[in-house]
Amino acid sequence: MTGVRRHTVLEAFGSYLFLAVRRPATLPAVVRLAETVVADVDATCSRFRADSDLSRVNASAGRWVEVDPLLVAAVEVACRAAEATDGLVSPLLGRTLVELGYDRDLRRLTPPLATVLPGDGTAAPAPAPDAWRDIRAGQEALRLPAGTALDLGSTGKAWAADLIAAAIEDEVGAPALVSVGGDVRIAAPDGHPWRVAVSETPGGPVEQEVALDHGGLATSSTRVRRWTHRGVVRHHLVDPRTGRPADPVWQTVTAAGPSCVAANTSSTAAVVLGAPAPRWLADRDVPARLQPPWGDVVTTGGWPGLPTSGRWAS
Repeated sequence: MTGVRRHTVLEAFGSYLFLAVRRPATLPAVVRLAETVVADVDATCSRFRADSDLSRVNASAGRWVEVDPLLVAAVEVACRAAEATDGLVSPLLGRTLVELGYDRDLRRLTPPLATVLPGDGTAAPAPAPDAWRDIRAGQEALRLPAGTALDLGSTGKAWAADLIAAAIEDEVGAPALVSVGGDVRIAAPDGHPWRVAVSETPGGPVEQEVALDHGGLATSSTRVRRWTHRGVVRHHLVDPRTGRPADPVWQTVTAAGPSCVAANTSSTAAVVLGAPAPRWLADRDVPARLQPPWGDVVTTGGWPGLPTSGRWAS
């Protein structure tokens, strides 16, 4: 029927929020729920808002700070991702990213210049590899290790997608697809697959189309969140072991998982790992697609099939 809407695109977290439904009548309720979740997560978890709970915690590292339980939940998810990857995905890279120039919303940073080569070997101060283990959480309070700062960029968008999907299941109970900046989660699966395009950049050429009927799908890329700082192009996927943006062994890694956080945990860890990533993913039965800057695509775990279970953060 002409004029019937089954999807919409909104702005969220400096990126986009795509929502699709099977039943057009459910779209207004799905949009309202998504907007509420986005507003709540942004108010508590943004590193770029001086009034956020996360900013207050970062300003008082080493001391207990009362916070919204939503931030406690976000940090606990991030710590489970760190546990699952032996710290390859770390929630304590806030100070490192600031030192690398990522100190404000990406739209306000100097764009990457085509004439400048990425990377110069310079590392930014990074916390001890296991510093995240010293994060302490209460029901409504957090304490960071002194001298550290939170950044939830590695899990935040994926976690928001999972939250939105859970809210849709609880309050609407109808099938939907949620994509927060390309981090995808299926809500209320009905056994029928959604067609999801895999692309190296938002709005870029479709590299592959996959069928997703449950769980999550996430892409981590060294090509998207990029900026120029001190004459050098940087990207946001920092290796906690070095304090430097990860070497672009893989331009993009797309992974599937039982949740969007699980998928994003795998894809981010793979980019950070570099050359050992295919074996690491295969050992964990993670379906993934790894795109190098040149050469053939590498796949693992029966890509693009989805696992029925996984031992990942959720």
